[in-house]
Amino acid sequence: MDRKAHWDAMYRTEDSKRVGWYQAEAGVSLRLIQQHVPELRSPIIDVGGGASVLVAQLHAAGYRDLTVLDLSGAAIAIAQANLCPTAATIRWIETDILTAQLSPGHYGLWHDRAVFHFLTDPADRARYVAQARRAVAPGGYVLVASFAEDGPTHCSGLEVMRYSAESLQAQFGEEFTFLEAQREEHRTPGGQLQAFIYCVCRRRPGAPVSS
Repeated sequence: MDRKAHWDAMYRTEDSKRVGWYQAEAGVSLRLIQQHVPELRSPIIDVGGGASVLVAQLHAAGYRDLTVLDLSGAAIAIAQANLCPTAATIRWIETDILTAQLSPGHYGLWHDRAVFHFLTDPADRARYVAQARRAVAPGGYVLVASFAEDGPTHCSGLEVMRYSAESLQAQFGEEFTFLEAQREEHRTPGGQLQAFIYCVCRRRPGAPVSS
């Protein structure tokens, strides 16, 4: 499957405020980020955050070193239009996270809500974790939200993985220390409930930076 074509087509044909994962406010993500990364100058990357409202909330909270990475240019265009003129202060990267060329050890926090659970191939999950290991600074944080064990088995016509807090953290290995998890009962625009698990891990302060 051509993942980029799939997501571009979805964002071009669907109302971005009617898709299942849409949130009017990214309350859980924002609270966890402010709790663990209170330094407003810390570089933050939102992986798969193309049409999310999180970056707008982070900017309003005073964070200024913000990057949004998304596979879909159509999703990024929606976010930029919604954020204008603030969009000019944010770095936008249109690429696949599995092949992205990110600055080694640059980010203080890596955020992902609803990307990782689409990686059903173990090799793709390993590539994703390798990217996080390379891009997150020693002592930095990874915040990933995926469908919980009782969450949906499919989303946007695609099969997904489901996780407990323990199994999600285990994907990242010993180089990341588990800090906390939070469950969210997300109500979709269509009124259905979807169970998410948010997992916060910290990259070991003494971990090496890979080029």
